[in-house]
Amino acid sequence: MDEEYDVIVCGTGLKECILSGLLSVSGKKVLHVDRNPYYGGDSASLNITNLWQKFKGCEPPKELGPNRDWNVDLIPKFVMANGLLVKMLLHTGVTRYLEWKSVDGTFVYQYQEGGFFSSEKHIHKVPVTAKDALSSNLMSLLEKKRAKDFFQFCLEWDSSNPETLQGVNPNGHSMKQVYDKFGLQPLTIDFVGHCVALYTDDRYIQAACGPTIERIKLYIESFSRYGTSPFIYPIFGLGGLPEGFSRLSAIHGGTYMLNKPVDGFEYDAAGKVCGVRSGNEVAKTKLVICDPSYVPDNKRKAVGQIIRAICILGAPIPETSDAQSCQIILTSSQMKRNNDIYVMTVSNSHNVAAKGKYIAIVSTQVETQKPEDEIKPALKLLGPIEHIMCTVSTLFIPTDNGEDGVFVTQSYDATSHFESASIDVMNMWRKIYGEDLVLTVHKDAMAE
Repeated sequence: MDEEYDVIVCGTGLKECILSGLLSVSGKKVLHVDRNPYYGGDSASLNITNLWQKFKGCEPPKELGPNRDWNVDLIPKFVMANGLLVKMLLHTGVTRYLEWKSVDGTFVYQYQEGGFFSSEKHIHKVPVTAKDALSSNLMSLLEKKRAKDFFQFCLEWDSSNPETLQGVNPNGHSMKQVYDKFGLQPLTIDFVGHCVALYTDDRYIQAACGPTIERIKLYIESFSRYGTSPFIYPIFGLGGLPEGFSRLSAIHGGTYMLNKPVDGFEYDAAGKVCGVRSGNEVAKTKLVICDPSYVPDNKRKAVGQIIRAICILGAPIPETSDAQSCQIILTSSQMKRNNDIYVMTVSNSHNVAAKGKYIAIVSTQVETQKPEDEIKPALKLLGPIEHIMCTVSTLFIPTDNGEDGVFVTQSYDATSHFESASIDVMNMWRKIYGEDLVLTVHKDAMAE
């Protein structure tokens, strides 16, 4: 370890592995270390024995089957088919290491007491196509027509072509003005903002409309690729993603050390990082990238907590048309909360669970002293739960911009998709190099 490197990356979470791969491809000499004996860090995928040991400290029930049948994500997230993470995969050529399958559906939990449809609480398919909008039971007949026109407007949107804008200024009009233009009602705006544009709060409504319309267009285009949902998910789970980027880094000269403790960073007289210490060894560098667990409290700030409940089911989630994989969003307004609640379910269709079993993971940002109670509405939607394991983790963000040469990623949020995590990677690159990362399609990926 006593060498000098252009970059030392600490932690093998997906964000850190993406950055390690990107840096190695760009010609940097990279050392990548992790205190754990496995890839993925807090976002690893575990077999059933390791899962039970982690949460229960004992062996799993025999009826759950062998380890080879299970790959359970600790931080589950789907991948947007046309999203940033896919662009990174294509840019680096990591696609050749993975096999993907589309997700069966995406749903929203919504009700309206005394309104157009039943006051009972239901799971509804998120409509984004003209056909779905016209057949959806989320909206009245008149609202269906308005939603159809709105989605068509977003799909045709091209900010560089005034003919597609219908008089809307991307930077001069707010999203509220666009919603008003099409006469969309509050419940429609709610699922569009949180389930299609994938915002976690409603601040976007008063902001310039251009970015939101682009997000809606991305969702629609991603949906159109497979026709069941805008999301894809790797066969055998998310554990293959950090391993794929790690393999890419190694091919380009990156050095990996698992099960290697990091005891601290070394700084020069000017307060700049100059090395990473492990026991009596020091690897020299002027640039460190790490997850929040590798830095002291003055380099990170706690901004909340995330609760995640891993549930094992014996049947698909009710009201999802027996979907073998899906996302359900319980929006904050419907739950009378500040934050959405997310449900992600996968199964044997992606080779992550034993046949006849389903993994449903519920997550949200904690708002009270009783986080388990906050997710009860989502747990009730799952049907009978055979096993449940809950964890509460702290959500950290960096307190600086890496002025000392140590750049810290953000913790993973509660969302059930990788868009926010991918944006964090892009922001990290901009912080480090002062320019945007330009993503182009790798020639090997094009050949595939």
